[in-house]
Order: sequence, then structure tokens, then C-alpha cells
Amino acid sequence: MGYFCKKIYCGKGMNMSDLTVMKAIYERRSVRQFQDAPVSRDCVLDALRAASWAPSGLNNQPWRFAIIQDAPYKEALSALTRYSTTIKSAALLVVVFLDREASYDRTKDCQAIGACVQNLLLSLHSMDLGAVWIGEILKNSGRVVETLKLPERLELMAVVAVGHPAHRNQKSHRRPIEELIVLEK
Repeated sequence: MGYFCKKIYCGKGMNMSDLTVMKAIYERRSVRQFQDAPVSRDCVLDALRAASWAPSGLNNQPWRFAIIQDAPYKEALSALTRYSTTIKSAALLVVVFLDREASYDRTKDCQAIGACVQNLLLSLHSMDLGAVWIGEILKNSGRVVETLKLPERLELMAVVAVGHPAHRNQKSHRRPIEELIVLEK
């Protein structure tokens, strides 16, 4: 049986005609509170497929993913961050790693993984799912790899908590663009 995520049938190709990239960029917000409802594997795979289309130097695609749904693993990871409530309440976690064996330039590869995570967040938003990028857990990156029993060649880059949003009243603001431009000639 298939699952529907905001007029888009996951696993059967996505129709993005009703959600432009610009609209998604301006509307997406970090979601930290979730409903107690599962997220279909098809939706997760579609989002990861979109994430994997991020640019990377030499097209080396240095990202690797772990999908965590099991409560004992979520509980163990929640103990490694001050955002434990968010991790435990999410339907699933996407843990994003840099594969050191696929890496050729650390700075470029970290930038590529940032683009990958942004693609992931935008694709989840387009499916009417909520997500938040948790970076604070990086202080325990070695313990995350150890907890998940993964090889040491994988370096933690981010944990993304994913689920159906409990609400959509997140607010945000940005500085005026004029404050951000440091040179214009």
C-alpha cells in the first residue's frame, strides 16, 4: 500500500508542479515537535534520492546515510544531545556521514554534505513532512558512530529528525540582505 505526502505519491516519482523551489525555500522551517505517526519508507527514500543529487567535487558523493526508527537506538542517540526530546519524538532520524574513503578534499566534501542536507530538508518539506537539522550532537560524533556500530571511516556530519509536524506555526526572520552583502562593485 502506498502513502501520500501532500498531493505527491512517494515512491512513484514526485510531481513538483504545485511547489516551486523558491516557495519551498521561503516556507521551510525547522520542526522540532512531531505527531506520533510513522513516515513511509518510500517518502524517506525519495527524500534521500533528492539529497543525493546535491553537487559534490569530482561528483564523489561523499555522503552516507543511516535511517534510524528503532526506539532503543533513538533513545541511545538522544542521550548524546541536549535535543533529546526532539530525537525521541521524531518518527525517524536520518544520520548523515562523510565517508572518509570517498573524500578527496575535506572542505569541499563538507560543503557538499551541507548542500545534501539542504536538499534533504527541502524535499521533506515538499512532502509536507517536518524536519530539523541537529548539529549540536557533533560534540559526540565518535560516540554516535560507536552507538550505531558503524565503521570509523564514517564521520558524523548531521542528524536530521523527521516526522509529521505537530503544528506549522514556526516563525523565523532574516537580516536585510543589505546587511549581508560585504562588497558590490
